[in-house]
Amino acid sequence: MGCTPLPIVCITIGLAIFSLPQVTDRPLPLAYPEITERFTEFVVIIALMGAGLKLDREFGWRQWAVTWRLLAVTMPLGIAAITLIGGWWMGLPWIVALLLGAALAPTDPVLAADVQVGPPRSGEEDEVRFGLTSEAGFNDGLAFPFVNLAVALGLAATTGEPWALKWVTHSVLWEIGAGVVGGWLIGRAFGWLTFHIPADTKLAKTGDGLIALAATFVSYGLTEMIQCYGFLAVFVTALTLRHAHRDHDFHREMHDMTEQIERLVMMMLLVLFGGALVNGLLAPLTWTDALAAVVILLIVRPVTGLIGLLGLNASWGEKLTIAFFGIRGVGSFYYLAYGLNHMEVEGSERLWAIVGVVVLMSVLLHGLTVTPIMRTLDRLQGRDPDADNAIPPPGLQGPATEASRRSTPPS
Repeated sequence: MGCTPLPIVCITIGLAIFSLPQVTDRPLPLAYPEITERFTEFVVIIALMGAGLKLDREFGWRQWAVTWRLLAVTMPLGIAAITLIGGWWMGLPWIVALLLGAALAPTDPVLAADVQVGPPRSGEEDEVRFGLTSEAGFNDGLAFPFVNLAVALGLAATTGEPWALKWVTHSVLWEIGAGVVGGWLIGRAFGWLTFHIPADTKLAKTGDGLIALAATFVSYGLTEMIQCYGFLAVFVTALTLRHAHRDHDFHREMHDMTEQIERLVMMMLLVLFGGALVNGLLAPLTWTDALAAVVILLIVRPVTGLIGLLGLNASWGEKLTIAFFGIRGVGSFYYLAYGLNHMEVEGSERLWAIVGVVVLMSVLLHGLTVTPIMRTLDRLQGRDPDADNAIPPPGLQGPATEASRRSTPPS
């Protein structure tokens, strides 16, 4: 039996609340640019920690082949295609079109929870769920160089200063490399403190899942201090922490706590998004913009997804599902807010309208189709989603039940 996805409910609540005459606040992102950037940033890093903790598959080049294809082929092609649509079709300046492409190309780790793997050791990690989870975890960090490229080009257009060498050495090589290494080192440190320290004071004995939140903040804070990509570092920290003791039950405690916090802040943000919609967020939108949003969701992502998955050892049904569920959400809000806060852009209201309508369409389209599509996929792969011992859908449908928790094998 289906149910209305939580994001749709939250947006509807926001529409209703901010339509009341007694509510005079207008939660438009351009009215609160710094708050918008910081709040969306917080939501994303919490989601990245949760995504990394629930991946059961050990890290490896061959085991993660679907991820590398989506990152190395699908995302760059998506950025290029959206940039072309923005500059050639929508008439945006090319630098602004690049910012739009970088903001809309990465998939979202927050709103994509219903197509991701289940909690740690729940057994819900087929190729589709794994690919979508790992892609959302990594590409929210790997899209940042393209956002910084748009910022660098925008500044160079104003000041005339050279940008290429600094962008390649700092924004690409240093920030990606230091983000990965920094995230790994912090994950190793937390893994030792949590599972392996030779004392009764090891953190796993506390049973307090908030340790995952501490790891999130330490990883993000320290790596941002050395000017590298904190999003990438947090996800790598989560993967490394999970690898420290793959079968320990405490991973479930950390994941469940992270998931609850993620759901709470996600609901708050989507209520505000509903408020922004009712207060004119989409007012600058043109019919060309709306049609371009449809193309981005229904043509650009599926086509680039299938191109990236050519040659992958998977069925066409799995490839089509991965290609279709390129969910856009909070990450796109963050990247646009970041870009607009670091460069001068004329017509920023229109950019927010474009990103807003893409996210709204994604919430509706993917939210209403995820349950039937994923249930059909499960049946095709020999799983019965209606079985008495079936694990409930993860993420936004709610945490796993106590019965499913008891069904998890002990460590």
